[in-house]
Amino acid sequence: MYRVLLVDDEIDVREGLVQEIDWEANGFTIAGTAENGKEAMEMADRLALDVVITDISMPFTNGLQLAEWLRAHHPLVKIVILTGYDEFDYARQAIRLSVDEYLLKPFSSESFREVLFKIRDRIETEVAEREDVRQLQEHYRTSLPVLRETFLASLLTRKLPRSKIEERMSHYGLQLLGSRYAAAVIALHPLDDPETGQSGHSLRQSGDLDLMLHAMLNITRELVDLNGVGTAFIHQDSIAVLAIDAHAEDEAAWLAKVQETLENILKSIVHYLKLPVTIGVGSVVADIEDLKYAYGDALLALDYRLVLGSERVIFIHDVEGRGYEKLRFDELKEQALIRSLKLGTAEELEDAVEAVFSELLESTYAYSDIQVYLLEVVTAVLRTAKDADVDLDGLFGAGFQMHAEIFKFSGLPEAKRWFHDLCLRLMKHIASKRQHTYKDIVEKAIQYTKEHYVDPDISIQVLCAHLHISTGYFSGLFKKEVKMTFVQYLMHIRMEAAKEMLRTTELKAFEVSERVGISDANYFSFCFKKQVGISPKEYRSRILASDSEGLQKP
Repeated sequence: MYRVLLVDDEIDVREGLVQEIDWEANGFTIAGTAENGKEAMEMADRLALDVVITDISMPFTNGLQLAEWLRAHHPLVKIVILTGYDEFDYARQAIRLSVDEYLLKPFSSESFREVLFKIRDRIETEVAEREDVRQLQEHYRTSLPVLRETFLASLLTRKLPRSKIEERMSHYGLQLLGSRYAAAVIALHPLDDPETGQSGHSLRQSGDLDLMLHAMLNITRELVDLNGVGTAFIHQDSIAVLAIDAHAEDEAAWLAKVQETLENILKSIVHYLKLPVTIGVGSVVADIEDLKYAYGDALLALDYRLVLGSERVIFIHDVEGRGYEKLRFDELKEQALIRSLKLGTAEELEDAVEAVFSELLESTYAYSDIQVYLLEVVTAVLRTAKDADVDLDGLFGAGFQMHAEIFKFSGLPEAKRWFHDLCLRLMKHIASKRQHTYKDIVEKAIQYTKEHYVDPDISIQVLCAHLHISTGYFSGLFKKEVKMTFVQYLMHIRMEAAKEMLRTTELKAFEVSERVGISDANYFSFCFKKQVGISPKEYRSRILASDSEGLQKP
């Protein structure tokens, strides 16, 4: 079933469309209804939509403004415009905005169904193109020359001299130069739900990893090219996105464009392919030869899905902090140890410590070699603690020297037990500190919102700029902690303040509207009635009536 949002300010039109059309018989389901374009925007960010059917003439935000916003934020959603004969010039603008269909009022149920058939056929054709195995195989075989893809992959795994990079770019016909770069990794998770055992999409059922990756690549390239962000290719059973600032944009604006593109990619893959993915985004680097470090950070960001959850875009600077000192190890044992300290379970830490000591316990080495090896291991732990801003003196006592302590034991088994207990304590401390940081961010956001809700320009973008975090990271964190989106919370704060003013002052509705940060008094009344169930005037009347009854009682 394809999910539809109906948008019209006339309730009889909305209810008529809901009741008169057999949506399910035509392959659709109503995901929601909205009374105006502004409300529709808020709903579109929460609902996974396939189609938006909207009237043109509506208060606050009209249908064309909504269509323009949808094209920017949800580019794969199909848009149907409802218009009257006297609005035909608007309809022409709708064509310019790449609206998929428009329907002239008044229209019959039959003509409306015909439009639905067209939309459904268009969606199914696009889905079929993405699912067609033979087409995917051919496209997969011819999409990129092997040498070009190998070169792009080498930028993520090796530090090549700039002269060699430019030589190969010229040879392969690639334009990769820019003022800054970032790398992102789109990782596919296990396909079956371990609790239900269910798998969704036909590609998932086929089990063909190459075809699934190629279907993901098609969507990724479509949106990356649409926004001029950079390039994308398949690398190590995932999709790598190389983001390039080719026009020396403002860094914050460029990062915002990259983030929005990646979030649209994520939504599209999850929604259209039904594949569970997470996107990790590394640090920004100024030189193309440093892309391997950006890519390493993107992989590290992916590990945080164990804490934050999957199916989201995770920026390394959000989870590790802007002052994050990058740790890059060649040894897999060291990487596993660091990961378990930061994010792992007790079992994973035990396995990592076992891997560190097993080789020493099973073989005979010179004491000097063991010393160097253990010093490297301890250094990895100390650097991990430093990254997490852990006060080791406070945690283990003043003057604690891990480098010296590990060599005080009579044998490796005893040192191993001590090291495991120390790491376990450190891991729990880091996890507790991280949770405190999450709560601190949300508390700062709540405090800022309470202090600035009267500003009509306050938004999640303004708040995140104040907190120095990305909107994608903050949105998930805020909703997890507060149990509502930021937009919903802001409206809740404003409506509570409005109710207080209506109870305790004689301010008119438009004055209350201004004082709670809503410049349009009509939109304020709309929102108030939506939240409270009655208009501001009715609310004040009931309060006055209630107070009057209370005074009359003996």
